[in-house]
Amino acid sequence: MLLYITILSVAVALLMAASGVAAITRGWVLPVNRRPVHRVRLYGWGQLVAAFSLCWQVVFWVVISDIGTRQWGTLTGSGLLLAGLITMMVSHRPGGDRQGSGTP
Repeated sequence: MLLYITILSVAVALLMAASGVAAITRGWVLPVNRRPVHRVRLYGWGQLVAAFSLCWQVVFWVVISDIGTRQWGTLTGSGLLLAGLITMMVSHRPGGDRQGSGTP
C-alpha cells in the first residue's frame, strides 16, 4: 500500500511541476484556472514549490527511518506546501470573478 501512495504522490507532483514549468516559460495555465489567474509566472512558481514540497514529504515519509528526522522533514514539507499554496492564492485576481467596478 505504501508503494501505491508513493507512486501516486510522485505522479501528482510531476504533473504539478510540469504545469508550473509551462506557466513560467510559456505563460500557459490549465483551462480551468485561466480566468482567475492574474499573474501567471507567480502562479507557476507556486506550483513548483508545492510540487517540490510534495516530493519532500514523500522522501521523508518513505526513505528516512529515524522518527525525529522524519517528523521535522514532514513538518518542513508541510510549511513549503503552505507557502506554495499562498503563492498561488496571491497570483489570483483581486475580488474574485467580478467584471465591473461594482458601482452602479
